[in-house]
Amino acid sequence: MEHDLAQELGTQESCTLEFKRSAKDRDAIRKAICALANDLTGKGGGDLVIGVRDDGTVEAEVDTSDKALLALAQIRDEGTILDRPSLRVESALFHGEPVVWIHVEASRTPPVRLNGIAWVRPGPLTKHASSEDERVLIERRRSQSLPFDSHPVPGSGVDDLDLRLFRGTYLPSAVDPEVIEENGRPERQQLASLNLVSPSGPATVLGLLLLGMDPSRFLPGAYTQFVRYEGGAEDSAVIDEQELRTNIVDTAERLETILKGHIHTQLTDVSGFREQAWPDYPVAALREVCMNALMHRNYESSNAPTMIKWFVDRVEVANPGGPYGQVREDNFDRVNDYRNPSLAGAMKNLGYVNRFGRGISRMRAVLERNGNPAPVFDVSAHSWVVVVRSGR
Repeated sequence: MEHDLAQELGTQESCTLEFKRSAKDRDAIRKAICALANDLTGKGGGDLVIGVRDDGTVEAEVDTSDKALLALAQIRDEGTILDRPSLRVESALFHGEPVVWIHVEASRTPPVRLNGIAWVRPGPLTKHASSEDERVLIERRRSQSLPFDSHPVPGSGVDDLDLRLFRGTYLPSAVDPEVIEENGRPERQQLASLNLVSPSGPATVLGLLLLGMDPSRFLPGAYTQFVRYEGGAEDSAVIDEQELRTNIVDTAERLETILKGHIHTQLTDVSGFREQAWPDYPVAALREVCMNALMHRNYESSNAPTMIKWFVDRVEVANPGGPYGQVREDNFDRVNDYRNPSLAGAMKNLGYVNRFGRGISRMRAVLERNGNPAPVFDVSAHSWVVVVRSGR
């Protein structure tokens, strides 16, 4: 059954919902699209429903033909609204009657202008943007130029962070607590000073990744999937499977336990009556590859998890997001760049990585000392896979 917009969007106009009785006044429709794209209230865009009166009742007849929908969709490319908005035009139902639905995405480059004028919806009314409105929109545009891991996450807040973990684990590693105590700063200011929350209120991507109760609630791909297979292929029986939907601090601790639990160690005679424990995988190498996967993966546009697949003869760690910036498929082991620079710095402070740019060489050295083959890297435009083979 087709969904009904009256139930989904409501029947009262708001800062994100506007009604028009008809599509005759194209200039009014352009103003509405411009205002919704500017998204002054930070709700993520909005909706324009054509064929509905201001009081939420439906007009008798509305043209929802393909021709009418195409004509409205072409508003996007007229050149009167710049930067061009991202929108979707389709027919829908409102109280069971046919209407035209235009969904407008929030612009990443506000202020959007119609013939040079910015329009906004601070409430259930479209109006000229004031100078203060434009200031807010310009600051939002500037924030978009920040690395993704520094962006605020709409809908999140301090309550979504594990503050006990912040006080006991993260804070002492990130900054001298005596400095904060001397300054007398409230905890919210402490969080903001470390870029874990934004000054405007929401938690940042960094804050959710490091300290979030459940980062995947806001960043769908921010979790780790561990699978242990009985054989050497994915069609063999699964003997252990775990999904870690926790922040990176907690994930690191849980991974340490999981990895050590699956490593097999044998005793080897060294000399005389002395024996030495020899693991099939050195935990330091596995830790390095897993932490680097969490640090470098693409959290922005991929909903895929970081995958750890443990086979009888090898461990494969895959993360979404190929080479970034200066890094290419032919120089990844010599050149460094950071998709998530704030996260990389925080993980270094917490001791999960030792020195930037040393992960691959350190992993190779640890594996060689343990008698394992050199790691194999499968690097593509969209993913990064590291294969570590057993030394036994």
